Amino acid sequence: MMNAADTIKRIEHQIANHSVLLYLKGTPQFPMCGFSGRVVQILSELKAEYAYVNILENPDIRATLPSVAKWPTFPQLYIQGELIGGCDIVSDLQEKGELKPLLQAVQALSETVPTLVVAD
Repeated sequence: MMNAADTIKRIEHQIANHSVLLYLKGTPQFPMCGFSGRVVQILSELKAEYAYVNILENPDIRATLPSVAKWPTFPQLYIQGELIGGCDIVSDLQEKGELKPLLQAVQALSETVPTLVVAD
């Protein structure tokens, strides 16, 4: 188990090195909660390319990220290093047509099947 300072550095590294990053319960292929599943579905509909972290396999991140982000729940979606929010906010942005331009601005939309990577 990493100490808190190392975990915070790892989180900061992940957020800084991926223009779109999703912290979720499970994986995009197999979300382990309805809220994570909904955000994955929205990103999939938009053909968004993103990195992800399965917090169920990363208990240090799961325990530390809420205090770092000042956001208590998962999933958490980041675009260009900024916390966009969780399921309700992402759903709301999608319904208002405001999520797609955020993703377009960082060239995160694919014409074909998007590439998903595990954030290191």
